[in-house]
This record gives sequence, C-alpha cells and structure tokens, in this order.
Amino acid sequence: MSETAVTASAASHSPAPPTGDLSLPVVRVPMLDPDRQLFAYELAFQRGAGDEAMLMQHVLSTIADGALNRLVRGNRTFLSLSRELLLGHADVLQHHPRLGVILPPAAATDADLMDLLRKMAQRGSLLMLDAGTTAPEDSAALEALLQIVQFVRLDAGALSPEQLRERSESLHERGIWVVAGHVDDHATYQRCLALPLHAIQGRHLLIPDRVDVPVLSANRLSILRLMRMLQDGNPGPVELGEIIRNDAILSYKLLSCVNSAYFALPRQLKSVQQAAIFFGVTRMRNWIYTMALGSMDDRPPELLRAALIRAHMCEKLADGLPREQREMAFTAGLFSLLDTLMSAPMEFVLTQLPLVPEIREALVENKGPFAQLLEQVYAWEAGTLGAQQTQPQRIQRLAAIYLEATQWADQVFAHAEQQAA
Repeated sequence: MSETAVTASAASHSPAPPTGDLSLPVVRVPMLDPDRQLFAYELAFQRGAGDEAMLMQHVLSTIADGALNRLVRGNRTFLSLSRELLLGHADVLQHHPRLGVILPPAAATDADLMDLLRKMAQRGSLLMLDAGTTAPEDSAALEALLQIVQFVRLDAGALSPEQLRERSESLHERGIWVVAGHVDDHATYQRCLALPLHAIQGRHLLIPDRVDVPVLSANRLSILRLMRMLQDGNPGPVELGEIIRNDAILSYKLLSCVNSAYFALPRQLKSVQQAAIFFGVTRMRNWIYTMALGSMDDRPPELLRAALIRAHMCEKLADGLPREQREMAFTAGLFSLLDTLMSAPMEFVLTQLPLVPEIREALVENKGPFAQLLEQVYAWEAGTLGAQQTQPQRIQRLAAIYLEATQWADQVFAHAEQQAA
C-alpha cells in the first residue's frame, strides 16, 4: 500500500468526533487517594471563559443528557455551580449520585441556599466545602455547613504544616472526609501522606520529584532501550514488528487497541507490521511508546492519562501542519511528562533517546513550534487560557479538542494497562 493510500485509509477510519456538543471550557483535575488511585475528579472552569449564566445553562444541559458523566467515565466528580442554577435546578443532581457540588464558605450565610443544601444532603447529594484557609469551626455559620457536607477541602499550599495537621485531624474525628488542595510541590505532598486525608489534589502530580543522583529502575531502563530502538535507523513496518516481536504483552496490548471498536477498522489487523502499514510507522511508533509507558505500574494512572491527553491535544493543535509534524507534535506532548514518569530530570532522560532536534528543543529549552503547542496545553490544564484575552472561538476549539483528547486517552489507557490473557 502506498504512503498516500495508507494516509487516506487511516484517516477514513479514524474515530469519529464525540457525539453531542459538550465543548465545555473545563479541565478535569484528579484528586488521588493516598495510594495514588483516583478518588474523584474536579471539573474546573477556564477562568474568564465567558458569560456565567450561559455557561451554567450549558453545564445543566450536559448533566441532563449524560455528556458530563461520559467526560469523567462515571467517577465521583465535583464542580462549582452558580447559586441560581442550584436554586432552580438542583433536582437534576438526584439522577447523578456521583456528581457533587463544591461550596464556598459564603454559602453558609445564604439562608435560601442553606435550606436547599439541607434537602440535598438528606437526599444523599455529595457536598464539599472548599474551606481554603478559613477555620471552619471558628464560625457558627460554617459550623452549620459542616453538619451538612461530607467533604471539606483545605488549602495545603497556604496553611502552615501545623494548621493543616490540626484542621485535618479535627475534621477527620468528626467523620468528615478531608481533601488537601493546592498540593503543588513534593515536600507538601510528603507532609500530606502523614495526615488523615482521603484525597490529595495539586500540580505535584505533573512535576518530577527532585533527585540529586538520577537512578533508573530496570523497568524504566528497559522502556528507554525500547524507545531508543524505535528511533535508531528510522525503522520501517517490518523492523517495528521485529523490535517488539518477543514482547508478547506489548504486542497484545497494541493489537488489542488498534482493533478495538473505537477505531472501527474495516478489517482486523493481525500483526504489528500490518498495523504499521495501515496507520503509518510514526503513528505506530507513538502508540508503542504509549503501551510501553502503560507498563509502569509504580506511577499514578492519572499521570499517564495526562500524558496521553497532552499528546492528543498537541497533535490536534498541529492540524495545519504536514502529517509528519503532527505526529512529532504527538511525541512532544507524550514526552512532556517523561521526566515525571521516569522520576529523573528531562535532560538526563533525553540523553538516552535520539530525538529530532525540534522535539528536544521543545522539551528542554521551551523553543520552537512544538513548544508553542505545549504552552497552549499547559494553559488549558491550569485553567488560565480564558484569562489571557483569548477569543471565544479559540476557547471553544480547545474545549472540543480537550473533550476528544480525554475520550481518546481513556480508551487507549484501558488497553495500555491490561495484561495479556
């Protein structure tokens, strides 16, 4: 099959865009339990993303038709809803028992809202007080709110270690589940592990822990050797098949993924060589990277999902570029978390890989066209894209790309973490 035919065939059998117009300007931010497994998602809105009333109506419609639930895969999820939406449409939450509401301390002084929250609590709705640095038990109004909510989130980044310990222990003794928020460095994360917390949330997940002397485990060295083999000599379809021929689990994961209903192929692909001919060598190499990284069971699953989302977003943001550069953009997005996945500095990890200069410059020096794509993805993750005077059309496009990326990442991750039968 010619390169042109491969491109046309692969494009024609790419997964269709998600049905329904979700396109909410949100990012799902994981809260992890102390074992680093998913406890819940928070759906955080892009700051300054537009008219709040229209946004809340859009949220309501996506809750009602189930689209929001698909974004979070049915997991426990919290989001901030406007007072008006809660007072007028709180009944819609009854049909989504794993969807909860984040409440500011000011809710405690709103009599009408408190009446509603008491009814919601009686019906089993999930309610979380975002206490921040406020001492919940120092106020009679907040004390009333504490009797309603099941969860309290504390600002671990702003509270002193002593305050965080005292408040988390006090709330825990009352039977309230405590979440540490704004855990944005590993020192704070380590302190949180010693506290009675049900979940930890923050940027620490996406940044590598500082190490004085990088040491790669045998598993990580094996993955890097595989990645080097996939880069050396620009292997073709036959060579790709030979490289992973003896890794039965990796081959199984890869073929299971490409043959899944998600991609709706016209025929089953029976070998890595066939898959590389059909999809193209570069794309198949990127998917082998993905499956190999999925074997790192000592890393939080949400970390690999984040890398997959970045990869897919970068590829979609590069739509106007030639195919080869789009696939390089995918690699840049996937490898943007390679230092965190490998628990080693990026410069050290990349010395093991013969990457093209454009990708290396983006990851190490923050230069070049792929660095610009990554900056957009980072801003989306941080929820700051809407605060950058961004045109509404661009925010809408990023929202659609992010939705597609999360659904693709969830599908691929499901295959990356499975074991051969």
